[in-house]
Amino acid sequence: MAKNSSIEWTHHTFNPWWGCAKVSPGCEHCYAETWARRVGQGVWGARAPRRFFSKKHWDEPFKWNAEAEMTGERRRVFCASMADVFENRSVLNEPRSRLWSIIESTPMLDWLLLTKRPQNIEKMIPWENNWPNNIWLGTTVENEKYAKLRLPFLLKHPARIRFLSCEPLLGQINLRKWLKANIANGMYGIDWVIAGGESGPGARPMLPRWAQSLRDQSIEFNIPFHFKQWGHWVPEEIVTTEQRRRIIDIEGERMVSLGKKEAGRKLDGDIWDGFPVAC
Repeated sequence: MAKNSSIEWTHHTFNPWWGCAKVSPGCEHCYAETWARRVGQGVWGARAPRRFFSKKHWDEPFKWNAEAEMTGERRRVFCASMADVFENRSVLNEPRSRLWSIIESTPMLDWLLLTKRPQNIEKMIPWENNWPNNIWLGTTVENEKYAKLRLPFLLKHPARIRFLSCEPLLGQINLRKWLKANIANGMYGIDWVIAGGESGPGARPMLPRWAQSLRDQSIEFNIPFHFKQWGHWVPEEIVTTEQRRRIIDIEGERMVSLGKKEAGRKLDGDIWDGFPVAC
């Protein structure tokens, strides 16, 4: 949990529990698993326990909501940075129900529910077609394969906002067939696209054209685009001589090992900080 989160696209983070299990290539170098182990929490894997929290922890969103009411400014809450709300384990049913109740009771908070398990959404939410107006529902899409697998499950739900986290971006993705609603086929559209490269030990490079393509598709369909970071690797052409580190060639692109902080978050010289319109 964190008030004033360091994640660029949210104000706060809230975790109803800690722990998860890996399900796809985007999970390979999971930052949450690394952090949990660093602080001595063995909560990763299908058989590992999950870490739960006290009433004081669960009371925090009510404080954030009261502050937002006082200022008249909505706040985004990323839920959950250290877990997956839609993980299918019976021990999570009680805290998940508690979370739904808190979301309904904090209308000044926009809750960003990001999952790699969108196939579980329908059986775990209590709202059917009458979702609270403060839910932004998202799925991780790291490459074309997982776009095709996950988007049909995400886009069937009438949440206020439906968004994609293409981070870590591991390949080219064509989103054009998904970006606008197709109500005749029971599919809503995408309202927001986030993209970013991987950071940390063993980070895999994100090629510039993959991120540029997502930006261009978003512009084409008038959808907000948010470029979060290059991550550990950055294209050689935007690196100064003094910054040079190890260089590798991937599919004709020369990528420099630079580190997240130095690599920054400019794409083609600009900061892309698109956000959808809040309630």
